[in-house]
Amino acid sequence: MAKDNQTSVTDFILSGLSDDPQLQPFLFLVFLVVYVITFAGNMVIMGVIKADPQLHAPMYFFLSHLSFVDICYSSVTVPKMLETFLAEKVISFNGCISQLYFFLALGATECLLLAAMAYDRYVAICHPLRYTALMSGTVCVRLTTWSWITSFLLPLVPVVLISQLRFCGPNVVDHFFCDILPVLRLACTDTRLNEMLSFFLCSSVILGSFVLTLASYGSIITTILGIPSAAGRKKAFSTCASHLTVVAVFYGTVTFMYARPTRKFSFQLDKVVAVFYCMVTPLLNPIIYSLRNQEVKEALKKALCGKGRALK
Repeated sequence: MAKDNQTSVTDFILSGLSDDPQLQPFLFLVFLVVYVITFAGNMVIMGVIKADPQLHAPMYFFLSHLSFVDICYSSVTVPKMLETFLAEKVISFNGCISQLYFFLALGATECLLLAAMAYDRYVAICHPLRYTALMSGTVCVRLTTWSWITSFLLPLVPVVLISQLRFCGPNVVDHFFCDILPVLRLACTDTRLNEMLSFFLCSSVILGSFVLTLASYGSIITTILGIPSAAGRKKAFSTCASHLTVVAVFYGTVTFMYARPTRKFSFQLDKVVAVFYCMVTPLLNPIIYSLRNQEVKEALKKALCGKGRALK
């Protein structure tokens, strides 16, 4: 049948993580627990930062935004993935395009916020006397505002172009959510321009923010090594160790996925890697920041003790 006479696709079917029916309930339970912990953990971080005046500092201002992004980021993909384990794997065309847009926008927001957090640590360690002026409340608000605005504007053009492509079957998206390449593979028309544009924008955001983060930490490490006392070096490094851990996990996975040639790896491998930046990184963020940050731990203890006294 000629492509011109084919019916356009109105729904997609997500292949999911596994086709094994005996494995589906187990995967559902595992990812449900991970999602609940992720949601609750990031909400706790946001609540503690808001409630404790000692955490009303630029570093924690950015961290609260990062926690909010992680909640939204995982919520874009995980609930639909959980549904596919127990029910139909169908997602509407509009739902698929919307999921793709918000996934890209929130992913870009996380990249830019991580870069802003690295800059904050750079100013705190390399220019401590000018920290208050360079990282004022106005500067922090501007950095976060532009991170959100830029991230939600950048994916508009590629996603709109993808939505205008002709999809005439098959309609099975080889993933557990609507990602760029699995959706483009289903188009009946030439998608090379879409792939090039998507690769350029994703690479620009990921590598651009990563370079800024590396530059910040290069200066930070140089400054720390110049501190004469071992105790001073340890204290300076501890202030950015948590953020550096998050950066390594997040950028390692997203760079593999979106800043590499588009046709070299299987979608099955992509699914495994996608689990890390869709679920593992949002889960690790509150754990890393609460366990490795003394100020956050103290604020959590205060909040818990206060709640315990109130219950008595």
